[in-house]
Amino acid sequence: MIAIVLLAFILLVAIAVTAAIRARNMQYWLWGYLTRRAPPKVEGPVHVLFCFVDHFEPNWGRVDMDTQRRRVDRWCDEYRAMASRHRDADGRVPQHSFFYPEEEYVEEHLDKIAALCADGYGEIEIHLHHDNDTPENFVATMDRFNRLLHEKHGALPRDPVTGQLRFAFIHGNWCLDNSRADGRWCGIDNELILLRELGCYADFTLPSAPSDTQTRMSNAIYYATDDPHKCKSHDTGVPMRVGGKPSGDLLIIQGVLGLNWKNRRFGIVPRIENSDIRRGCPPTPSRVDQWVRTGIHVEGRPEWVFIKVHTHGTQEGDMDTLLGKPVDDMHAYLESAYNDGKRHVLHYVTAREMYNIAKAAEAGMAGDPGAYRDFELARPHGTEVELSNTAAVL
Repeated sequence: MIAIVLLAFILLVAIAVTAAIRARNMQYWLWGYLTRRAPPKVEGPVHVLFCFVDHFEPNWGRVDMDTQRRRVDRWCDEYRAMASRHRDADGRVPQHSFFYPEEEYVEEHLDKIAALCADGYGEIEIHLHHDNDTPENFVATMDRFNRLLHEKHGALPRDPVTGQLRFAFIHGNWCLDNSRADGRWCGIDNELILLRELGCYADFTLPSAPSDTQTRMSNAIYYATDDPHKCKSHDTGVPMRVGGKPSGDLLIIQGVLGLNWKNRRFGIVPRIENSDIRRGCPPTPSRVDQWVRTGIHVEGRPEWVFIKVHTHGTQEGDMDTLLGKPVDDMHAYLESAYNDGKRHVLHYVTAREMYNIAKAAEAGMAGDPGAYRDFELARPHGTEVELSNTAAVL
């Protein structure tokens, strides 16, 4: 009788755990996370590469132009003030990568963000929301927006060999390569191929948990190969490694994904750590520690740790966090705990710089990754600010 009761209890627990996993779509990534090998031990300093990417949407919630202006103006004023109080090991202020949505283009907003970036506070990249799209429309839309950002706002570098405009990409609603289970918010199964042909150097969408768009591959930098007849082709891929060669169609640079045991529901169930920063999930020291410990790296170069965090920066409920004390304290903690020059060295990088440093690692470069910020793709012509000039402005 006791054995039957115990068996029934175990069965109920298993059912409850399975239900909880599926309720948060953890079945897509949990096994890969639990079986991931720990990063190798490193002798000498660990270089922490910190990249903040922003789904920057001034028209979030479909608001009037005055509200959009207030959002953009607040960012340009308050981010400058907050970031100017901080420096990494190279003397650079925190870098913000503004992934601006094509469908929300307003010239005056981009002019203001471009001016902030020209003063050394970040760079502009591409964000897109689309639904039930076609390859032809996608290519025309992206090509037009690429040229617009470059010609009118000084964004996006050119390939030094081909002259093609190059860009980083974040997919709206997380739905890269039509990866949502119900088929909404994309519509294109060959999106990775199209992005490669358009000049995309890397995708920065992931992690997307708890969305069902999250891939099986997690905590990785990897090459994905598109199957044009299948959605979510980036579900798995080939890890980037020292001495390796580019493969497939698109490089995927992921942020940290895991379980946060320091922040548990009801004191029992761990929350999902998905690298998101907002009011409901502020960047506490324990989260920063977890990002560093996860140790995302190019295989063979574990001493260069890649940390990519993300946000939706223009939502009023989160702006006090992003422009105020919580993020200010995050940078202070990064600089005190991970920039002593012996155990850790901190580098604030843009999305483009993170890509360049990953490519440098792949090419076998070692030592100080700060030397490789422009390894393959130079700064866009509108953001060519020398560090000395940046310091003078500040």
